[in-house]
Amino acid sequence: MWTVRMEPMLQHCHRESRRYGLKSKGFKPWSLNCSRNHKLVFQARSFCNFRPPKVHALRASSTALAETVESADAFFKQTFPLKQTETVEGTIFIRLDHGQNNRNWELTVGCDLPGKWILHWGISHVDDVGSEWDQPPTEMRPPGSIPIKDYAMETPLKKSSSLEGETLYEVKIDLKPIDAIAAINFVLKDEETGSWYQHRGRDFKVPLVDYLQGDGNIVGAKKSFDIWQEASHTDGAGSSTESRDLKQESRSLEGFNEEQPIAKQVAIDNSVTVSVRKCPETAKNFLYVETDIPGDVFIHWGVCRDDTKKWEIPAAPHPPDTITFKDKALRTRLQPKEGGEGCFGLFTIEEGLEGFLFVLKLNEHTWLKCMGNDFYIPLSSSSSFPAKSGQGLSESAQIPEYNAEANQEGEANQEGEANQEGSISALTSGIINEIRSLVSDISAVKGQKAKTNEAQETILQEIEKLAAEAYSIFRSSIPTFSEQAVVEFEELKPPVKICSGTGTGFEILCQGFNWESHKSGRWYMELKERASKLSLLGFTVIWLPPPTDSVSPEGYMPTDLYNLSSRYGDIDELKEVVTKFHEAGMKVLGDVVLNHRCAQYQNQNGVWNIYGGRLDWDERAVVGDDPHFQGRGNKSSGDNFHAAPNIDHSQDFVRKGIREWLCWLRKEIGYDGWRMDFVRGFWGGYIKEYLEASEPSFAVGEYWDSLSYTYGEMDHNQDAHRQRIIDWINATNGNSGAFDVTTKGILHSALERCEYWRLSDRKGKPPGVVGWWPSRAVTFIENHDTGSTQGHWRFPGGKEMQGYAYILTHPGTPAVFFDHIFSHHGSEIGALISIRNRNKIQCRSTIKITKAERDVYAAIIGDKIAVKIGPGHYEPSGAQSWSFATEGKDYKVWEAS
Repeated sequence: MWTVRMEPMLQHCHRESRRYGLKSKGFKPWSLNCSRNHKLVFQARSFCNFRPPKVHALRASSTALAETVESADAFFKQTFPLKQTETVEGTIFIRLDHGQNNRNWELTVGCDLPGKWILHWGISHVDDVGSEWDQPPTEMRPPGSIPIKDYAMETPLKKSSSLEGETLYEVKIDLKPIDAIAAINFVLKDEETGSWYQHRGRDFKVPLVDYLQGDGNIVGAKKSFDIWQEASHTDGAGSSTESRDLKQESRSLEGFNEEQPIAKQVAIDNSVTVSVRKCPETAKNFLYVETDIPGDVFIHWGVCRDDTKKWEIPAAPHPPDTITFKDKALRTRLQPKEGGEGCFGLFTIEEGLEGFLFVLKLNEHTWLKCMGNDFYIPLSSSSSFPAKSGQGLSESAQIPEYNAEANQEGEANQEGEANQEGSISALTSGIINEIRSLVSDISAVKGQKAKTNEAQETILQEIEKLAAEAYSIFRSSIPTFSEQAVVEFEELKPPVKICSGTGTGFEILCQGFNWESHKSGRWYMELKERASKLSLLGFTVIWLPPPTDSVSPEGYMPTDLYNLSSRYGDIDELKEVVTKFHEAGMKVLGDVVLNHRCAQYQNQNGVWNIYGGRLDWDERAVVGDDPHFQGRGNKSSGDNFHAAPNIDHSQDFVRKGIREWLCWLRKEIGYDGWRMDFVRGFWGGYIKEYLEASEPSFAVGEYWDSLSYTYGEMDHNQDAHRQRIIDWINATNGNSGAFDVTTKGILHSALERCEYWRLSDRKGKPPGVVGWWPSRAVTFIENHDTGSTQGHWRFPGGKEMQGYAYILTHPGTPAVFFDHIFSHHGSEIGALISIRNRNKIQCRSTIKITKAERDVYAAIIGDKIAVKIGPGHYEPSGAQSWSFATEGKDYKVWEAS
């Protein structure tokens, strides 16, 4: 189900009509599908005109009642904004032709969709090696161009018109023959949203010499040519051609005009207004609902008798076109207004009821709610306060049950409270004793040096269950406070110490960058603008890119660890984005590279292994068993990373420097925790020391290892693989979690080959780390290495949402990739996060796999939600009653009623 989030606001929003594109492509309501390949879907906002609410003319039979409800003596009236997205399609066009003087070539890049478009571009020279950009010569830079550090330009697209009168946005680059430039590289950026448009996941490249034609992201000319050879012959200067040993014949350049499809999501603003007036003669309530949404709109509604907001079906009479929906609510089609501008509904509600509950439905996948919950309208003039949101109503109109025990908790007398405290204390002591006994069992097993992995596994699982039970007891013993009381309580009490290996247990992690994010030069500021949206989606943690100065622009080859000026922004911008996410209620993880460090100076043999800055280490800081860097340290305690000097963590001065650096980052920048790169390179016990010193609220390590294969086919049993990850977590003393690479790999094979039986191990448990140690498993399907423009191990195409349906409903700590959030998957991911949060699924939630066959996998998690993935059929059964929650291509989720 696609749920649209709204926030209370008193303005009345009205959508402007608009046209797009060279081919007059219009809006396709509620559609997120693209009809052509290689489209990038953006997130954007449209503009709206704010007008005061007005009374629309109604049909004669309802006019008098509507005017009565809308009169000044209505005791409740409020307008709520309704926000949803629609997809518009357009074209990016790239044209190479002769300019106005018919002499020099001119490159035109443009778009026919509205937006604040920026061309982010640079050049490649003939003799360049690699994919790095250079800034173009001054003569080639169009007016308004701004240099981005030393490698790119940003040029705004200007508004123009086509011959047919359609609005275009374009920029022209004059290709003056002043240098041997091999290609123009660019990406297009929508400044309003920070979204980027690339060519098949890579930079656009317009070649100006023909030996680049083998590159897969080439656009334009298909014939062999050399623009600079042509220019040289025209000018009578052949030396430039001779200086480049291209060994090709001079051929004439042909212009081109190429188009690439583009799709963009635009936010559409509507509103719904609700007014309530009590009839003095009958004491009944007249409730009037109107909205400016075009087309058919259905309202699912009910009433409640008290603050529990338990849905009931009110007594007749009901409005026209009303039916009973699954014996839980009423469904009414709102009546169209005269003139076709929206629709309305009139409701007569009997006295003695506390509130009116409703949600709006546009189609099978689009429900409109109030901040993720049902609209709640008070029906008593004595409680005339702003509308509150009720508990969620799913697509199947699930009505939440009233929790009598929770309500009675505050009414218990002192004697009952004392008895409860005594029983909880006794039970807690018993659980603690059981845990201690299990720990003794583990020590005994280790002391015997017996290979009893199965026994240790069983004990670890029992500890997990007991810890979850203890957590539940602790939570149930906390009294319920009003919002003001909670704030005062938090101010008086110090924060609870949280284990860095698990955090609170309810974390949902967002990776806040991809492999190309550094190219803008101001990623921190772009990400800052998205903090509120990510928080509203339900994310609790944001993972930022590496902050230090680095040899590679992506940040994973650090030099001076205290120099926080990177391609993503400077230290002040980093502080700003961290503060913004804290204000949005999210924790921030810093990406720290502890395994290796690039040196600033050479030793007497010309080897780069001498460091500068505050951590001015010498060769003793480099491991001694990597011949590339001639270190004088001890042997490596892990696997060497051969692209840079590996740090010897056995050295006291090295560990002291890293401890101080991490503590400095926590204090100076405000990081809450760490994502640790390439932890396979050194012993996990050093991580334990670093985490104990820096005291993060959450930490996760990247322990990347190859899965087991036989003759090219993945083995069903991946116990050895996940055991290596768990051994590393154990080495950190459980202070860190680890990315569940095992689960990602198994999902690849299961979904790609339609072998969903792989998702259950021989004991009927999840086959990854999440099946053995769920509280330390950070599950994911994609990241900046596996996906993005690197694509080292890309998740099976078209099956991403099955992967997210798995990790966002299962135990463990799920991590969502940035590119997927801001794509056509965004609304489905948001719905799954909402279901996870609503049902309080956490890293230790229990799981029962109910089906694992060739074409379908199904499980019940925490006895609260059921999920199935795969094309096969599955419906949850048994004594528990289930309600539909959401679905997509080859996945479906239910909630316990």
